[in-house]
This record gives sequence, C-alpha cells and structure tokens, in this order.
Amino acid sequence: MTTDPIRVVIADDQATIRDALAAMLDLVPDLSIVATAPDGAALVDAVREHRPDVVLTDLRMPVMDGADATRTLLGDNPELPVIVLTTFDDDESVFRALDAGARGYLTKDANRHELAAAIRSAAAGQSVLDRTVQQRLLRGARAGADDPSTPASGPGLDSLTTREREVLTHMADGSTNREIAATLFVSESTVKTHINNVFAKLALRDRAQAIAYAYRNGLVAD
Repeated sequence: MTTDPIRVVIADDQATIRDALAAMLDLVPDLSIVATAPDGAALVDAVREHRPDVVLTDLRMPVMDGADATRTLLGDNPELPVIVLTTFDDDESVFRALDAGARGYLTKDANRHELAAAIRSAAAGQSVLDRTVQQRLLRGARAGADDPSTPASGPGLDSLTTREREVLTHMADGSTNREIAATLFVSESTVKTHINNVFAKLALRDRAQAIAYAYRNGLVAD
C-alpha cells in the first residue's frame, strides 16, 4: 500500500536558500514541495492555494515575517503544522515563533535527514524543537519567563491523571515524545494522547506553555 507524500510549502526571502531547500527536500521520496514563497504574505497566499500538510518558513522576511504569517495561517487552519527554519536562535526569536503557534523551530544548520524527520513529525502532530532551542526554552521556563497567557497557578493539576502528570514532567525535562514513550514503556501515539489531554485540561496552547506551567507549579525542580 502506498501513501501520498507529505505536501510542503517553503518560505524564505533568499532565493538561493529557498531553491536549495526545495531541491534538497524534493529528493526525499515521501515529501513533495508544492510551492515556495519569498515572504510571509506570499506564503499565506501559497498555503491558501495549495493547502499543504506542513509549512517550512523562515522567521525574518520582508512584507510579513514568519511569526505574523504563522498567526495568519493558524487563524485560517489551527491544525496546520508550521516549522520555523532560521539562522536565529536567540530567546526573543524562539519565543516569538512559538508564541505565534509554530509547532517546530529549527536552525538552518539542520541537514536533509533532520529536516525530513522534522516535517514527518510535524505532520504527525508532534512538536519539533532543535536541541539548542529546546535548552533555551527550558532556561526561559526555569527563569520564570513572563508569558501572561500561561496560567500562573495550578488548580487544574488536580484534573490530571498520574500518567498525565508524568508526561508533563518529562516534557518539562526536555524529553521528546519518543523519549517519553521509551521511558514510560508506551507507544508514541499514547504519549501524544496524554499530551493533548494535558493541553485541554490545563487550557494550554502548546509545548512551550506546558513547560513553563510545569516549572511554575513545582512539577520540576530547578
């Protein structure tokens, strides 16, 4: 049985990088690059026209940057996986992209295999964070990064099952879904279900908020 390739739209304001990414990823059998865009506004148009499975976008672009484009795209389709691929890994850039709703954040030193794996993971509903970016996120959470949209107290913790608390704690430790599954001896799909339950019960939007929530409510010690 064959499956349809994952349809991807790429946005980058540098034509050389944009074309190189498209050519490189088009060589991956289960990926199909359906469009490219030179800026965020063109990205929004391309996504609305081609309806891809995953978006891979630069962060800093003219006309409309990657974060604003992500917000616009997710306003149209909240389930669309957006991966930010950029040379910038500073705290402001990381949190701005994640706050916009990006499901992943990778730096441009990622190779073809890493990019393809990230696209597959995002298409499967998983968060994708570069290890360096993940450590920045953890440091920000430990320092009590001020995100007013993240609940500061934890009455909702009582609504979590023991296993959901365990999954939340492992997320806050920086573990990937695969690592959590291996630690808890369950499948990745089961881990994903627990994560979705955590998000719903605690009114959290994404992994970044979940990590901050866990630290603020004492599930993980500094």
